[in-house]
Amino acid sequence: MQKSDYRIEKFLTEKISDETVLNCAIEDMDKAEKLGKKISFEPIWSDFRIIFERDPAAHNWLEVLFCYPGLHALWLHRIAHWLYERQISFFPRLISHIARFLTGIEIHPGAKIGKGVFIDHGMGVVIGETAIIGEYSLIYQGVTLGGTGKESGKRHPTLGKQTIIGAGAKILGNIHIGDRVRVGASSVVLRDVPSDSTVVGVPGRNISRTQNSPLYPLEHGKLPDLEGKAIISLLERVERAEKQLQSLTLQFQEQEFKEQIQQKESQEREPQAKEVRAKEFKNEDSRIKISRARTHKPELVTKEPPKCHIMTAQKP
Repeated sequence: MQKSDYRIEKFLTEKISDETVLNCAIEDMDKAEKLGKKISFEPIWSDFRIIFERDPAAHNWLEVLFCYPGLHALWLHRIAHWLYERQISFFPRLISHIARFLTGIEIHPGAKIGKGVFIDHGMGVVIGETAIIGEYSLIYQGVTLGGTGKESGKRHPTLGKQTIIGAGAKILGNIHIGDRVRVGASSVVLRDVPSDSTVVGVPGRNISRTQNSPLYPLEHGKLPDLEGKAIISLLERVERAEKQLQSLTLQFQEQEFKEQIQQKESQEREPQAKEVRAKEFKNEDSRIKISRARTHKPELVTKEPPKCHIMTAQKP
């Protein structure tokens, strides 16, 4: 026994000392560890359990098990994804097609979805091939995680952990959505979004960034309305402008009314002014005459003496 144990120990040390054999052993251990993670049932259990935490309409396990299409789509996708990673081409797509027919949710087998993801209602949800969804994310109906072209490689968005995607939101292209991001309903997101942010609008704009927000995940209806605030601000400005215009119009009307009164009074005073001017002119004329008469010296008038006519007697 001692000789056989010695031979086995020597054989093992020689094999382990061989670098290639050691590397192969490490690779086999990594593959076994990854395989063990892939066949784990923890994501399936998390998908089932998260529904009771997120949906107040979930009353019992039987109802959740048979009446939640989002759960069915996720479970079928995990099977299809497991086959897809083993480079089986047809059956994963067939399973995805069947899931789409049964649930109205289209998830490509290549998409990577973390545990605890909840697709509420789910009708019309589309998730592309290279999309990645973080753990404990919440997705409502009508959401699209799609690409923007025909390029190959990574062309779909990546969602962080605990993200909330509102109904009808579109996230397009190879962009990254950070952890705990909230995307408002019907928003269109085309650029990266940092963690702890809120995005609304078309195109999506980051309107707030608060860390450790106490807002309950389902209260996405309390997201700020950026367009509404902008419209209210514009209406207030229009109202102020109308008031200013109205005040200016009143001032203009008052000024115009005063001018009309002044013009009317001037017209009424014009005949009197003419009479006054005529009297003044007459007075001025009389004064001029008087002054001329005073300054003028009278000429001396000399009378010629009467001529004496001598009557001469005519001779007969």
